[in-house]
Amino acid sequence: MSMLADPITRMQVWHAALPVKRPRDHGSGLVADKVEVIVLRIETRDGAYGWGEASPWAVFTGTAEANAAALQRYISPVVLGRSIGDVAAIMADADKAVVGHPEAKAALETALLDCMGRKSGLPVWALLGGRYRATIPLSVSLADPDFAADLDLMARIHAEKVNIIKLKTGTRDHKFDVDRLERLRRDYPELDIRVDYNQGMQPFEALRRLRDVEAFNVTFIEQPVPGHDRAAMAELKNALDTPILADESVFNPRQAVDAVRDRICDCISVKIMKCGGLRRGLEVAAIAEAAGMPAYGGDMFETGIAHLAGAHMIAAAPNISLGCEFYQARYYLEEDLLSAPFPIEDGHVAVPDGPGLGCDVDQDRLNHYALSAKDISAGPE
Repeated sequence: MSMLADPITRMQVWHAALPVKRPRDHGSGLVADKVEVIVLRIETRDGAYGWGEASPWAVFTGTAEANAAALQRYISPVVLGRSIGDVAAIMADADKAVVGHPEAKAALETALLDCMGRKSGLPVWALLGGRYRATIPLSVSLADPDFAADLDLMARIHAEKVNIIKLKTGTRDHKFDVDRLERLRRDYPELDIRVDYNQGMQPFEALRRLRDVEAFNVTFIEQPVPGHDRAAMAELKNALDTPILADESVFNPRQAVDAVRDRICDCISVKIMKCGGLRRGLEVAAIAEAAGMPAYGGDMFETGIAHLAGAHMIAAAPNISLGCEFYQARYYLEEDLLSAPFPIEDGHVAVPDGPGLGCDVDQDRLNHYALSAKDISAGPE
């Protein structure tokens, strides 16, 4: 029997709440005190295992409770008893079993690929077609309502050779955004600055304010208006010299096709939590590439588990060339769930080349932060 025919016999699902260092204000809402994630572990009859993570945000993609239920009640019946190598078939059946819940499906696919990689001795990026890049430039987001705290963080990350920041804008008045841009550009003239409104502006005010933002030579402006207002996105793209990056306007490959057809943006943020997994993320990136648009590796409020999944996806995607924002495990969470620090070196994410995701989970730490846990096993053969 092929080692990839090894059947999956166990799924464990944790709902964990992880404390964060500081509040973060986004155009879509405020995050403070803690973030909630769903962690998945699958295990095969021969004892191989893999880890995955769903990191939802209620105002963006979904809730932690809904994703836990999706995995436990609807997805587990189409997973248990299946061969670990049947990733494509399992994911197709998960799509049929429950609509939506892309974060739960991202966790499932991550765990399947991690397990397959551990059994075969291959890193996840090799299972996705091979590695294009071994390191990914890291972007750290500044979103603290107290800008003095962000300046302290800026000094730290600059000393650690991070040269890309994304300023979260549109949470207060326009002057607050302009003042922060002035200070950052003055103190760090060579800094690669991007801005992200997280849908925080209404179309009637956007163009005038974004022309002010352009004066600071930003690399891109991310999702300035609500994601559903595709006409406004296209109008801003045509009126501004600075590239417009679509995030909330593009969740999945079908919306990527629409974005390309309607030319609503110049580049696209790819997040495995939005599109439902690593392979779907590669599809979004390929659609953007076919249209001559580069892509960016975005994230949610993630631990190092999901960061690793995203890093392997970007390693295999030539067109995700604008860097990544996998900073939260190192710079935002009080404590991460990985057993070793998430790999950041000289302002870049170093993509692991060990089997599977390339790092393990500290189960004692996971149990410490767990709000609930459920263990689901296959019945006797």
